[in-house]
Amino acid sequence: MNFKSLTLLTLATLSTLVSAGSNDGKLTITVRKQVANCPYRTQPGDTVKVHYRGALEDGTEFDASYNRGQPISFRLGVGQVIQGWDEGLLEMCVGEQRDLVIPPSMAYGDRGAGGLIPPRATLFFSTELVEVLPARDEL
Repeated sequence: MNFKSLTLLTLATLSTLVSAGSNDGKLTITVRKQVANCPYRTQPGDTVKVHYRGALEDGTEFDASYNRGQPISFRLGVGQVIQGWDEGLLEMCVGEQRDLVIPPSMAYGDRGAGGLIPPRATLFFSTELVEVLPARDEL
């Protein structure tokens, strides 16, 4: 099964969970691929590089770093990204893959974003941690 098919299957499964009300407005984290040797887990303040695919509840993809061929880079836990990412990517290992179901309250809320994400949208992300620069090394 190719990555796109796996991503769509994962998003469909997660969509069913959300439709059933199982996340109750809370962040849902599913580890899709664990890493056997993990010498360091992400912490607030670390600079991380993450590949991702983002989709709406109906499966419509609104963004993907894979399409640009470059992961996104940001400081984790300091508000540079939506709250669901700041919390959902904590304690992650390089090479680990996670699926995040992010409620509107931890994403774009009542305002939506950029015409692509409607107000009050639950967001679905497939993520992969590509690189981490621990905060203590950024001096």
